[in-house]
Amino acid sequence: MTKVLVMVFDGLQPAQVHDGLMPNLAAFAASGVTFANHHAVFPSVTRANATSMVTGLHPGGHGLSANTLLVPDFEPCQAIPALEPQLEQVKLRTGRVLLAPTLAEILSRHGQEYMSIGVGTSGNAYLHNPNAEVCGGGTIHPEFALPRSLHEEIIGRFGPWPDESRPNTPRMAHAVRILTEYILPERDPSVALIWSSEPDKSQHDSPVGSQLSNAAVSEADAQFGRILKWLSETGRAGETDVLVISDHGYSTIEQVVNVQELAREAGFPPGGEPGGVAIANNGGAVLFYSAPWERHTLERLAQWLMAQPWCGNITVGERAGDIPGALPAALVGNEGERAPDLTMSFRWGPDANDAGYAGMICSTGGASGRGQHGSMSSSEMHNILFASGPSFRKGLCVNVPSGNIDLAPTVLNLLGLPLDDGMEGRALEEALCSGPDPAGVEWSSDLHSTDCAVGDKVYRQQIKLSRVGNTVYVDEGASSLGPR
Repeated sequence: MTKVLVMVFDGLQPAQVHDGLMPNLAAFAASGVTFANHHAVFPSVTRANATSMVTGLHPGGHGLSANTLLVPDFEPCQAIPALEPQLEQVKLRTGRVLLAPTLAEILSRHGQEYMSIGVGTSGNAYLHNPNAEVCGGGTIHPEFALPRSLHEEIIGRFGPWPDESRPNTPRMAHAVRILTEYILPERDPSVALIWSSEPDKSQHDSPVGSQLSNAAVSEADAQFGRILKWLSETGRAGETDVLVISDHGYSTIEQVVNVQELAREAGFPPGGEPGGVAIANNGGAVLFYSAPWERHTLERLAQWLMAQPWCGNITVGERAGDIPGALPAALVGNEGERAPDLTMSFRWGPDANDAGYAGMICSTGGASGRGQHGSMSSSEMHNILFASGPSFRKGLCVNVPSGNIDLAPTVLNLLGLPLDDGMEGRALEEALCSGPDPAGVEWSSDLHSTDCAVGDKVYRQQIKLSRVGNTVYVDEGASSLGPR
C-alpha cells in the first residue's frame, strides 16, 4: 500500500524555492507537481494553519483561531497562548481541544496510524493529534510526546534533544534521525509528518532574504535531502507519496504597534469589565472578544480601529450582526463556536525589503526590519505546496487554487479513504495520475468590498477570494483610509 509523507517548512515563501537556496526541494518540485496558487488560512499564523492541515477546515470550523486566542468555554475573559500546557488544560476542563476530528482520529477509524514529529512550538505539535492516548498514533516533540510514555522512550533510545538554536538545524537533524530510524521503518504509519521550524524561527529574528534566513533555508533543505536519500536507498521512494508544504508566507515589519496599550488608552478596559475587550495579539493580526458580550462595545471598537492608520481588514462574527465597514467573518472561514467577535489584519504594502522580498507590514510584536506573518497580505496568504510520488503526475505546474485545508482531504484520497463529513477542503485530484486535466477544473475569483465614514474620512476595505466548487481560499485583503 502506498504511504504518505508530509514535510513542512515553517514560513517558507514560494520565492525562496530555487536552486541557489534549496537545490533538493527545487529538484523535487520540478520532478512532480507544483501548486502555483496555494493558500494559507487566515489568520496566517502557524497553529491555525497546522490545525487546518489536519482537519480540512478553516479556523472557524476547527476552533483553533490563532496562536493566541480566547477559548470562551475555558476562560471567557482572558486570551491564552496555544501551547501544549495550556491546550492540555483546555482538554481537561472542556473535554475537547478542537471542534473537529484530526487526520489521526480519522485514520484510526480505519485501522491506520498517523505519526508526527516536529521541532516548532509545543502547541503546533500537540494539535496534530491531541487525542493520541485514545486514538493511537503519536506525536514527538523535544518537550513532550503523545502518548506521554513515548517521550522517555525516545530520549532513552536517541538521547536528549539538542538545544534550540538559530538556525535550528541540530534539532531538525535529530528529528530526521528519529523519523528515518524509528517512525518510518518501525512504526511504518500510513501517514507520517515532519515539521521543520525553519525558516520561521530565524526569520522572526532576521528578515526574509537575510544571511540568517538564507542559512536557515539552505540547512533545512539539506535535511530534506537526507530524507529523500533515505527513501531512495531503502526502496521506499517508489511506494511513498511525498507532499511538501509551508504553513504561511512572510512579510517584513516596518512598524510595531502596541494595539492593546492603545485600545486601553482609547477607553476599552480588559475583558470582563463593563465595555471591556479581551485582546489576542498575533503578529500581523489581532483578535478581539467582548466578554461579557456587548454589541455597542464592538461597534465602538470597530469605529476606533477603522480610524487608525495601521488598520487593515476587519471581519465580524455573525452574533454582532452587521457592523458598518466590517465584512462577515464567514467570508474568510472564521465564523464558529470559538471564533473571535472582531478580527483585524494590519494594513500592509507590496514594497520589497532590502533583500528584494515583497511585503511590508505592521505588527503587534518583534521589531522593525524583522520578519512577521499573521495578516491577510498576499505575501503571507500565499505559501508552498509540492508533491511527488507514484500517485502524482510528473513535471506539472497547477494554477488551480489550492490551500492548506486541502491537505487532509488529499491524504485521505491518496489512501483510498472517504473524506470526513464537514471538511471544507477538497482532494487535489487534478494533480493525480488518475485525476482530471487541470485545465478543465473550473474556478473563479470574487471581490467583497465595503466602506464606512469615520469622522471626515472614509475607511474602505476589500477581500479577494478564489473558489473551486464549494472550497474557498483567501487571496488577500486590502484597506484604505482617505477623504470622503
